[in-house]
Amino acid sequence: MTDLSPDLPRDPRHDPVLREEVIAALAIAPGERHVDATFGAGGYTRAMLAAGAEVIACDRDPDAIAEGQALVAEADGKLMLIHGRFGEIDRLLAERGIDAVDGITFDIGVSSMQLDRDARGFSFQKDGPLDMRMAQEGETAAEWLNRADEAEIADVLYHYGDERQSRRVARAIVAARPLSRTGELATVIRKALRHPPGAPKDPATKSFQAIRIHINGELDELMEGLAAAERVLRPGGRLAVVSFHSTEDRIVKNFLRERSGGDAAGSRHRPAPIGAARAATFQPPARKVRPGKAEEARNPRARSATLRSAVRTAAPAWPTQLTTKEAISC
Repeated sequence: MTDLSPDLPRDPRHDPVLREEVIAALAIAPGERHVDATFGAGGYTRAMLAAGAEVIACDRDPDAIAEGQALVAEADGKLMLIHGRFGEIDRLLAERGIDAVDGITFDIGVSSMQLDRDARGFSFQKDGPLDMRMAQEGETAAEWLNRADEAEIADVLYHYGDERQSRRVARAIVAARPLSRTGELATVIRKALRHPPGAPKDPATKSFQAIRIHINGELDELMEGLAAAERVLRPGGRLAVVSFHSTEDRIVKNFLRERSGGDAAGSRHRPAPIGAARAATFQPPARKVRPGKAEEARNPRARSATLRSAVRTAAPAWPTQLTTKEAISC
């Protein structure tokens, strides 16, 4: 495993999930150029720098960019920090004269920094404004919940949160409107699902996750990011993706299976293309990696994490990408 005795110390605010496993999958050689497409508090970026990489990092959250400037200064010219969406990473790199990189890492979903700040409205464990916007622009969670009809809310909870009682929760949300605080929403969900105080898993978890994914367009962003990574990784470049939600993991799994030639026969959801088969743009992916018990004990948020990785071939990037329905189908 890669030696991570860092010249740059770990950020005490953020010890990223599967840190050593991600760096091992990236197999960084000193002087290589790598992208941390979801900078957050900079945990993966620090590890990449310690392994000898030059790093381009991006984040759509302006707070992450502002607070990352100290690390830019500390990195002595080896870190470029960009404000932008990772689904547009190929454009962001091209604007800076970069057409290919040796590795790209995605850490999908909300960051620990965002969860821990009640003013951002991502967590039901602390009361705050019902916001949930990663980029701090556009429609807030409160604005959407207060205008959407019951069926739309139920669909989001069901498809993005795997909430089996989505209709009951959506009905309770509509009846309780207007909502403006995370505490209000959490209480409505708990009452709708008859949650006994002290039960091990808070029933608000799934609904908060689903609403956040919807507000930030996270599944579309993930698919755009994977396609962008395919375009900018040089032959032999490495892709590493950490996800925390079953639908996100399914998108990554299906993308790598298709792009590595493992889906040549097609399926009932995704028929095989007519004519000549496209050349595989990735080698067969490595086996998925899950956190060990020690990491789960140290960081309970790691429990649902999955790492998938693969190596880019020399084949040209495919001209099209999957629809959301195709990407999440088995």
